[in-house]
Amino acid sequence: MTDVQHHQVIVLGSGPAGYTAAIYAARANLKPVVITGMQQGGQLTTTTEVENWPGGVADLQGPDLMVQMQQHAERFDTDIIFDHIHECDLSKRPFTLKGNNTYTCDALIISTGASAQYLGLPSEEAFMGKGVSACATCDGFFYRDKKVIVVGGGNTAVEEALYLSNIASEVTLVHRRDSLRSEKILQERLFAKEKNGNVKIMWNQNLDEVLGDDSGVTGARLKSSIDGSTQEIDASGVFIAIGHKPNTDIFQGQLEMKDGYIVIKSGLNGEATSTSVPGVFAAGDVADHIYRQAITSAGFGCMAALDAEKFLDS
Repeated sequence: MTDVQHHQVIVLGSGPAGYTAAIYAARANLKPVVITGMQQGGQLTTTTEVENWPGGVADLQGPDLMVQMQQHAERFDTDIIFDHIHECDLSKRPFTLKGNNTYTCDALIISTGASAQYLGLPSEEAFMGKGVSACATCDGFFYRDKKVIVVGGGNTAVEEALYLSNIASEVTLVHRRDSLRSEKILQERLFAKEKNGNVKIMWNQNLDEVLGDDSGVTGARLKSSIDGSTQEIDASGVFIAIGHKPNTDIFQGQLEMKDGYIVIKSGLNGEATSTSVPGVFAAGDVADHIYRQAITSAGFGCMAALDAEKFLDS
């Protein structure tokens, strides 16, 4: 059995919220530790260009930005630990976290982010990794000059479709409604691609089943959300882009939540990132289902570190 590692402040998660929290906590001499989670760097490691990061250079890539954030945090002597926490006890201080090792802390900043959601179809699961994916930048390379399908209508779906349009021979965006929910600038880019013939949009359609054989995905059956009629289309890959689920399961029953998102205090009186347990703070997508931007996550990471510092001083 390994010894318990105690730290004044532990930051769970290594996305923009986590690394920003670590930078601010380190500069306050709180000697923070970042426990990365399974996906070090968070969702930005699966994106390409980050065009809306203030001061970012042209063609700034998501993975590069996260490396820069990690290096910034380490510059102030933040310890980075690659581990995945699967159990926690927030009923008393110091709080206890268990992964490959056991950790305790006086203040905890939760910035575990969110993960891609799937439709839950048996065929979707059967072909996972064999043509079904939730990350175009991870797997798009394998579909060069092939036909692919993207399912969804928000920012994630449109961004995936745009990315894949530069790789695949044809991209079909399948959306259950008759209009997109993504940002207007993304819609304009997608419609431009549609005019060029590289992108097709199939409105009012749901993914009914992923089709395939021993070699992998061969297509999909779509079902009309209007009259229930079905049709089959050919494709070598199906990318599910219907949103994300906050990574908060281990906190169920210990923190106040709403639809899986951690409830924070917010308001105008400080302690905006405080949760229902004193000494536990939340930042980023775990507490935000509206904005979900790198810059807003970083801002809340800063606030969480300042709130933790104030809490420890009290």
